[in-house]
Amino acid sequence: MAKQPDPFHEFVAELFDQLGPIRSRRMFGGAGVYAHDAMFALLADDVIYLKTDDSLRAELEEEGAEPFRFEKKDGSITQMSYFRLPDAAMDNQDEACDWGRKALDVALKSKANQTLKKDPKH
Repeated sequence: MAKQPDPFHEFVAELFDQLGPIRSRRMFGGAGVYAHDAMFALLADDVIYLKTDDSLRAELEEEGAEPFRFEKKDGSITQMSYFRLPDAAMDNQDEACDWGRKALDVALKSKANQTLKKDPKH
């Protein structure tokens, strides 16, 4: 039997469709959201978290966005470089895509830096 599509993942793909083809891939109880083969968002418990750098993190914090955190097996809390998409953007595709473009830029730069580190000839 084919696995049924997740309605929230479908919503996210539609929300960010201005960024090009969007796909999600399940991982660790959540999902990664990809555009142009770069993971720019993380889904956990039906919440969208965007990949950030220092600049985007500051912008999102000004909007009251919280970071993605999870509890490890030893009870410690880990915070990642993903911050919640502002609530107002959940109902406004243009605003969501503005934030998404910024997160995608961060993801693409990060991916390019990782490629350079792997291949020092560049």
